[in-house]
Amino acid sequence: MDVKRLTKLGLLTCLALIIFIIELRIPDIVPIPGVKLGLANIVTVYCIYTFTPAETAMMLFSRILLGALFSGNLMALWYSIAGGVLCFAGMVLLRRIADEKNIWFLSVIGAVLHNIGQITVAMIVLKSKTVIGYLPFLLISGCIAGLFTGISAQLITKRLNKN
Repeated sequence: MDVKRLTKLGLLTCLALIIFIIELRIPDIVPIPGVKLGLANIVTVYCIYTFTPAETAMMLFSRILLGALFSGNLMALWYSIAGGVLCFAGMVLLRRIADEKNIWFLSVIGAVLHNIGQITVAMIVLKSKTVIGYLPFLLISGCIAGLFTGISAQLITKRLNKN
């Protein structure tokens, strides 16, 4: 990887972290744990279409680790890693068949996979299967948030990749 690509990835990681920190300051819209907009994922979806999977993974895991450290919530690290790994894997696989006109769809699927990863970790950590009752709410909110972030990433990708 050349210095220019590494610099772009570093800047995108910083941008995603800034968005993540700002989003932490937004009051919860819904009183259900785990429901959030996930605006930093706009950067991840953009990277899926602009960088290699390895480069995108580097950006994603840096953002997840630094986000957990900056927020002071290291327990959230496990939820974010599980959700991030599933989301990333699903988006990388779907990227092969989804062109830049369908970024929104890729983002919705990624959000759903992220929620499934979070619920799986919650069931392990809490040693309870009752948390699966949150899954329908998380899936609905994930689809809505994924659609928003996907449309945003699609517009940004179209605009930036013109240049």
